Amino acid sequence: MSPGGGGGGQRAVAHRLLDRHGTTYAAQAGIRLGNTPQPLYQVLVLAGLLSARIRASVAVAAAQALFDAGMRTPQRMAEASWQQRVHALGEGGYRRYDERTATQLGDGARLLLDRYGGDLRRMRDAAGGDVAALRAALREVPGIGPTGAHIFLREVQGVWTELAPYLDAKAVQGAERLGLPTEAGRLARLVGEDDLAAFASGLVRAALERSVVDDVLEAAHA
Repeated sequence: MSPGGGGGGQRAVAHRLLDRHGTTYAAQAGIRLGNTPQPLYQVLVLAGLLSARIRASVAVAAAQALFDAGMRTPQRMAEASWQQRVHALGEGGYRRYDERTATQLGDGARLLLDRYGGDLRRMRDAAGGDVAALRAALREVPGIGPTGAHIFLREVQGVWTELAPYLDAKAVQGAERLGLPTEAGRLARLVGEDDLAAFASGLVRAALERSVVDDVLEAAHA
């Protein structure tokens, strides 16, 4: 039998994952997510940082440092100097990619201002409910590749509910390691609708850290 067991066992695993590791990366970065321009932009910044080959904790710290330095909106990000962005990234420990990322953050902010008035909801509206089109539009933002687009959509599915369940390949990898279903619909039915974004983040942590898998399975079968 798979580690998650049958239906009841799988639900227990899913809920232990939520209880112990089900914090969205946005919440970890102190972003109070709502369907308004500022927090949506902050999640996009975080998604870009998380998509680099760097520890998630460093990406979260770097996002917090940028926001603490006042760069919480595309306008403020564009107005900041390149050196100010580099310094904030360094404060968060994001040093390996700091110079390139500082450039991308400035260019991305200007693109969002020019094309969408700094409001990602306009990008969503322009996509007209087509998730693939929305993903493609996100990838036009400097610093947001396929991974960054997936992270953003995974994180905002709680406020852009038409996306749910949004469980990308990394989340599915975590589900497989936990012995849970790998089909999005079946996975989503293991938790409540309001918990999907947090559940997806927990699944990603399971994919990234073996210790999360061990902790959840031990707790579920205790």
